[in-house]
Order: sequence, then C-alpha cells, then structure tokens
Amino acid sequence: MKTFSVIDEAPTSRFHRKLLLACCGGPFLDGYVLSIIGVAMVGIKDDLQPSSAEVGLIGAASLIGIFFGATLFGALTDRIGREKMYALDLTVLVVACVGCIFVQNAWQLIALRLIIGLAIGADYPIATSLLTEFTPSRKRGFMIGLTGVSWSVGAATAYIVGALIVGATGGHQDWRIMLGTAAAMGIIVVIARRGIPESPRWLLNKGRVAEAEAVIEQIYGHKVDLTTEEPETQKSSFVDILRGGYLKRTIMCGTLYLAQITPQYAMLTFLPVILAGFSVSDTGSAGLVVETVIIALFAVGTIPALRWVETIGRRKMTIVPFAIMAMPLLVLWLVPNAPIWVVVVTFCVYAFASGGPSILEWIYPNELFPTQIRATAVGAAVGISRIGAAAGTYLLPISIDHFGIGTTMGFGALLTLVGLAVCYAWAPETAGKTLEQTSSIGTKSAAAAPLAQPARVD
Repeated sequence: MKTFSVIDEAPTSRFHRKLLLACCGGPFLDGYVLSIIGVAMVGIKDDLQPSSAEVGLIGAASLIGIFFGATLFGALTDRIGREKMYALDLTVLVVACVGCIFVQNAWQLIALRLIIGLAIGADYPIATSLLTEFTPSRKRGFMIGLTGVSWSVGAATAYIVGALIVGATGGHQDWRIMLGTAAAMGIIVVIARRGIPESPRWLLNKGRVAEAEAVIEQIYGHKVDLTTEEPETQKSSFVDILRGGYLKRTIMCGTLYLAQITPQYAMLTFLPVILAGFSVSDTGSAGLVVETVIIALFAVGTIPALRWVETIGRRKMTIVPFAIMAMPLLVLWLVPNAPIWVVVVTFCVYAFASGGPSILEWIYPNELFPTQIRATAVGAAVGISRIGAAAGTYLLPISIDHFGIGTTMGFGALLTLVGLAVCYAWAPETAGKTLEQTSSIGTKSAAAAPLAQPARVD
C-alpha cells in the first residue's frame, strides 16, 4: 500500500526509540527468567529438596509455557489486536514472578514457571509484530534484530544479579528474591509500554479506517486518507500459515529457528560438560575463561549482524553463517581428539557465526507474512524453536553417554546443514522492501532467485 509510505519512509523518531525499548523488554525478560533459575537452583535444591523429576520440570516448565504461549496467543493477537495483549501478558508475568517469592514446594514453583513461560511466549508475536508494523523499511532489520540481542543482555543480567545477591548474602538461601527480581524488571517494561497505540496496519486490516488514520496522524504528524484502501477484513486462522506459498515460508522460518537455537540452547546449558568431553575443562581455571569467552561470543556475533542484514542482505546473512557454523561441528565430529586449541577455536567460530541466524530468526517471520497472520506465524516459529530447545537440552547428555561427544557434535552438524539446505532453497531477500512487498506471494518465488543485492543503507 502506497498509503503506508509515511511509515515505511519515516525517519527514526523518539517514538521509534521508545517502541524499540519497550518491545525489547519481552526477549530481555525471556533471557533473564530462563537464566536466573540456573543461578537460583542451588538454593532451591537445598530448601525445597525436589526430586530429580521435579528439578527437570522446574527448568523445563518455562520452555513448555513459551511453546504454548507463542502458538496460542500469536493467533489470538492477530484476531483481537496487538495493543490489548501488549501490557496484559507482562502483567501476568509480574504477578507470577511475585508469586515465586512465596512458594513453599516444588510444584508451586513449577506451576508459576509454566505461567511465566506462557506470558513470555505470548509476548514474542505481540511485541515483534507491533514493532515490525511501525518500523521504517530501511531500519526494520536492524530494529527487529535488536530484540534478539536483548535476549542475550537479559541472560547476562540475570547472572550478574544472581552473583550480586549471592555475594551480598554469602549463599543461595535468598533464591526466592532472585526469582522475584524478574517482577521488578517486568514492571519497568510494562511502564515503558504505556501510551503505545495499536498498529495502524492491523486497524486498517480490520476495517477500522478512522482509527488507523488517527494513529498515523498522532505518531507521524501526517493526515492520510485510507478510505480508498480495500482492507481484507476476513478472520485470520492458524491454518492460513500452512496454505499456498506461506507453507514454505512457515517451514523455512521454523527450520531456521530450530536449526539455530537447538544447538545453542544445549551448549548454553551444558557447555562445561561438552568442554569436559574434549578435556578443555581439565585445564583448571583456564576452562572457566574459555566458557565465558564462548558464551560472550554468542552475543558479540549479533552486533555486526545487525548492520550486515541491511547492507549485505537477509538471505546471505542466513546462508553463509549456517555454512560456517556447520564446519566447526564437522571438525569436532571427525576429529574428536583434536588439540585443545582447535576445540576452543571451533567453538568460538560457531558462537560468533551464529549471530546472523540469531538475528534472522526474529526478522524473517515478521517480514514474510501479511498483517492478518503475522503474529500467528511468529508464534508458530517460536513454538517450533522451543520444541528443539527442550529436546536438545534433554537429549544432549543422553547422546554424550550413549554415542560419545564426537558423534553428538555430528548430530548438531547435520541439523545445521538441514537449516542451510532449507534456507538456501526458500529464504528470500527482503532488505529494503516494504512489508507489503516482503509478505506478498508473487508468481515468481523470491527464494529461488540468486543471492540478491539489497538496497543500500546510507
């Protein structure tokens, strides 16, 4: 729609910065909540004396919640709107985090962690869809990509806060306070989201023309006439992302997310165990340094990727990093007895290269689907990724015990190569295009085109 050129061509404003900060709050809380439980687990075990099964469920409950929250509430968001769900989901998270301060047994904590996961899962499609639909075309990849970076910042913040509490109290006995700190973070995000209006694209799609015009005038200072547009006001359905050309896009986005996040979550959870399998941890304190560097590189790799997705392009920044990521895992599979320096370098290369797919897993689902099913598609991609995250985290130690560390790395390499193949076949170039262009299904598939040169970003 040419009418939305006022949004697509707008300069970055104070509103965009506020919206970006508010939308990054959800992924930040995801990283924070998933990480703070690891710091608190020592105190939880000492205090509640949970069984092995209960310990596993305490760790997995939020992942299960994210799966259902993303898939169910993504579709609901397309039906009732982004704004209505925008603050409600994190309000639920705040209440559940406060509840963690008062738990008396493992099952209460499991239930609350499940609710927290539902709220976080719901926020992924809500916040990223709203951000996408307000963001100028030339900055869209960068701004959506920042939501992925905020996850890493949240995870790092959780470890810092946990360490400060342990240092101040001399132990892990205040684990309830650790978990409750997520409520304070959530309140800040909820406050930041006040005053952000409904997406004008969604309003027009639902036939609420006057409201869409009012939002555009409020935010951009331009009066527009949307009465000549012919919005598609039909109800959206989850099956819409599985129809026609959108089925390929759903498979591509889900595979991209799955192939990137499954090995990453497993590494983040069991990195000391993995490195011990290669005798890296036997080097004493140096082992801790190596672990810290590798974890940091997962975040560092996303920083240049934020720029490259706009200058080099989405498609190249998906395919090339996947090819690079597969090589270190293949080396570790074929040469499990490699020198320690080779092992360290391979993990560092993998972690840094993962920055491209880490950014694109947020960008592609928001760009490749139209307004009426955008949140549904994002929710489905997130849901698929959490299946991989949970499965990879659960199966990795079992695989190491039964097949050895080398073969386990081989499984990761094969999954990465599957992601490479699917993205090579179906990932299109969307840099520099409007949402109407990126989400349309043309007669000629953009995915089949060669590695296109994106529009220049000055």
